[in-house]
Amino acid sequence: METRSRIAVVGATGRAGRHVVDVLRERGHDVVAISRSAGVDVITGAGLPEALEGVDCVIDVSSTPSPDQQEATDFFTTSARNLQEAGAKAGVRRMVVASIIGIDASVAGYNAAKLAHEQAVLAGPVPVRILRAAQFHEFVEELASWGIRGEVCHVPRMRTQLIGARTVAEGLVELATGDGPIAETAGTPFAEIAGPREENLAEVAQLVLERRGHTVRVEETSDPANPDRGLFENGGLLPGPHATLVGPTYRDWLAGTSA
Repeated sequence: METRSRIAVVGATGRAGRHVVDVLRERGHDVVAISRSAGVDVITGAGLPEALEGVDCVIDVSSTPSPDQQEATDFFTTSARNLQEAGAKAGVRRMVVASIIGIDASVAGYNAAKLAHEQAVLAGPVPVRILRAAQFHEFVEELASWGIRGEVCHVPRMRTQLIGARTVAEGLVELATGDGPIAETAGTPFAEIAGPREENLAEVAQLVLERRGHTVRVEETSDPANPDRGLFENGGLLPGPHATLVGPTYRDWLAGTSA
């Protein structure tokens, strides 16, 4: 792929998407920002053929606010089919898709919907690379805020290897352009990216809440009704041996954002 490419970003206004747009522009690429606010709808297909004209690569970081498995699955599989169809007609040479580490074993909720997304996009004619990432640093404060009840904050028991959204965006761009250290698992379209060390969700939630001036106590919860409970609690979300590990740690990232 040429040094300067025309790259479409699906979900360009989202948490990861806006970073992808920034990284691409900083590195001198032409960016087509695809979002409903820009007049392009990957579900209905409105505006999609026009948006993909002359595009070399598509980076898909789109998401859905619904935690419902069926709604999320419908969104992802429909968008995957539409992007593959429109991309093939437009001559797109590659698609790069953001996903989540560990979802091979997921059977419920958003993670299961993302697994269906991977399968749908890989079934299309345009070659695909998938970057599976650990949970974002930015995810911790949001999840902790949802769990505050009086003087206690409840968060799920989770082992993870947190990473910043900006860092994941850089990895996606490197897969899209072929310029960077991200390594795919041999014989597969997959690569993994995560932070430099394992983190306990309750511990980092306590850290950010204290930094924000809260005095609540964080307690772990374990939901026996969640079929993916073991995945979250027993290390199923941790990266494999061939993952690219990139800092900073959550503590260092938090210190930097607070400063």
